[in-house]
Amino acid sequence: MAPRGWLGKRRSRPATPREGPHARGRWSGAATWRRLALVTLTLGQTWVATSFMIQILPYHGRPWLELVTLLLFAILFAWISAGFWTALAGFTTLATRRDRHAITRSVPADTPATDIPGDARTAIVMPICNEHVARVFAGLRATYESLAATGALDRFDFFVLSDTSDPDTRVEELTAWMHLCRAVGGFGRVFYRWRQHHIKRKSGNIADFCRRWGRKYRYMIVLDADSVMTGACLTRLVLIAEANPGAGIVQTVPRAAGRDTMFARVQQFATGVYGRVFTAGLHFWQLGESHYWGHNAIIRVEPFIRHCALGRLPGRGALSGEILSHDFVEAALMRRAGWSVWIAYDLPGSYEEMPPNLVDELSRDHRWCQGNLMNLRLFLMKGLHPAHRAVFMTGVMAYLSAPLWFLFLIASTALIAVHTLVVPQYFVRPFQLFPLWPQWHPEMAATLFGATALLLFLPKILASLLIEAQGYGGRLRLALSVLLECALSALLAPIRMLFHTQFVAASLLGRAVRWRSPPRADAQTTWGHAVRRHGVHTVIGMAWIGLVWWLDPTYVPWLFPVAGALMLSIPLSVYSSRVGLGHALRRLGLFLIPEETDPVPVLEATRQHLRDAPPRSDVLSAVVDPAVNALTCAFGVARRLNASGRLARRRLVQHALRDGLASLSLGERKMLVADPVALSMLHFAVGSEEVGAAVASPESPAPAEPARADARRPPLTGIAARAAVPLRHTGA
Repeated sequence: MAPRGWLGKRRSRPATPREGPHARGRWSGAATWRRLALVTLTLGQTWVATSFMIQILPYHGRPWLELVTLLLFAILFAWISAGFWTALAGFTTLATRRDRHAITRSVPADTPATDIPGDARTAIVMPICNEHVARVFAGLRATYESLAATGALDRFDFFVLSDTSDPDTRVEELTAWMHLCRAVGGFGRVFYRWRQHHIKRKSGNIADFCRRWGRKYRYMIVLDADSVMTGACLTRLVLIAEANPGAGIVQTVPRAAGRDTMFARVQQFATGVYGRVFTAGLHFWQLGESHYWGHNAIIRVEPFIRHCALGRLPGRGALSGEILSHDFVEAALMRRAGWSVWIAYDLPGSYEEMPPNLVDELSRDHRWCQGNLMNLRLFLMKGLHPAHRAVFMTGVMAYLSAPLWFLFLIASTALIAVHTLVVPQYFVRPFQLFPLWPQWHPEMAATLFGATALLLFLPKILASLLIEAQGYGGRLRLALSVLLECALSALLAPIRMLFHTQFVAASLLGRAVRWRSPPRADAQTTWGHAVRRHGVHTVIGMAWIGLVWWLDPTYVPWLFPVAGALMLSIPLSVYSSRVGLGHALRRLGLFLIPEETDPVPVLEATRQHLRDAPPRSDVLSAVVDPAVNALTCAFGVARRLNASGRLARRRLVQHALRDGLASLSLGERKMLVADPVALSMLHFAVGSEEVGAAVASPESPAPAEPARADARRPPLTGIAARAAVPLRHTGA
């Protein structure tokens, strides 16, 4: 058993361990100076911008409403400034190509995969829960085949760790695993495990694997259900970890690919063009105290088991209980124990998929928002490195900036109302001798607006100058795609702002979100769904524009980029989710990515395996198909039941035979799939001549053996009627 962890009442180790072999490497001094430079640049730039804002406000920030507006502006501008300097640092790093602290430099790119020591065993683990099964195993097979081509397959094992609750999906997972093992000869190397007790979601699934099998492996590489990695990337990760014994986690930067909706294509393009600059900038500031994003990363198993056990946050409400954004916390605990955490920002061969539409992206953001806000409670946890405290705050500000921006806009609108409807005040302080005349400086406001826009969009322009334009359709199409992406991101920003404000408010009010697996296909948003999700925001945008028009029409152009985007949120959400528009943009050469212009073998193999996926299996298949039945029974758990339990089992079988599987509740179907005895009884009854007796008497014994191939067809039952298949064994 792993220790209760750093949140438990008992401890089996010191509160602030320092056991890593290189808690402070040669990079630590450079990291300190770089972070001081980031803070200095950010605060200096914010001071200049805030000074401009003071001059723009009519009363120079003296009334309380102007003071609130000024404070919100300073916080938001500092957030934008930090992102700008991070991107500029990344641009400089990539442009000069002289990053002596890049962890990938520790292993030459041409190092053969067979140089991995034989005892450096690595487990590739993929936690899944109610996923698109065909896509999961198509990507896993492509990854397996790519790894086999390196000649180092014998150093790796694959584990599919299922928390699936849907019984049909669970049966489909079993048959897909069997098909994969047969196709690649993976028996004894590709393992499937279904967890009966779904505790702590993904982090609990990984923890359960570590308790059971972790000590057999030096490393584990964690994948998401949509992850695909090349064999070269996997083996290089292991070689990098071997060359850096102080590295506890090495995180790759997955490239987005594989989706065809317009929304997903734009996001794939954006991450491909701009993502390198921002991740290189994060590495520039963080070095060995970097982020961990929970997947497509290699982890040193032994310190992970010893130091990264997660407890529960005490209290009640949405910000307590099981830690949701476990990856940030695990990285912080790994560094607290003296092991470094790195971003291999320049390591190719790591891929993932994007949400297919805006609604699904926002659903994912809701989960991430609650998880990141929970981490704020850990900010003062004893022993954390300051860099990881900053990582926690970065995760919080990624969502808290939305309500702050919304409050800033409300305060600005209130200022317009005050200056329009209220008689000007010339004496705003007690015992003021001379009047204070309100002054407006529209030219300074335009300058500040332009400077802010420059901070937001200059990194995108610089990033586009670094890439090979040929992979993105050529220089002209690349420039046009960047312009269109900037316009679309400006339209989507206010929509995300309102949704993120809702998410933050819901979390702070104690409303927990249900964590569900995201869609793994090109799902399109219907008009009805868009109206339900964006209808209120559309009304807010229209009312906002109307109010400002009534107060002072000259301010409408300043507000229109925000309120106008809210008014267009429904058609934006619908049309951006269209696959047809995505295909049309691809034909025009817009929003192309190198993975399309120069196809990557592992991604092409994933698509091919998805097209060749076997037919879907379900609970009905587990009943009527002998092979699927035997496989499902083999993964069930046979329990010794008392008399009442055996009677309940036979009544369940009787119910299924009489009324069909569709009449069973979800809980009953789960019980059936998990109980090999009940499933065997149902299978033999359906395939034998004794089905009539089984239906008539729940106390009758189960058939001793299956029906013969020439057995006479038994009378119709509910299962057969719904399945429209013979009641004899389909495989006999």
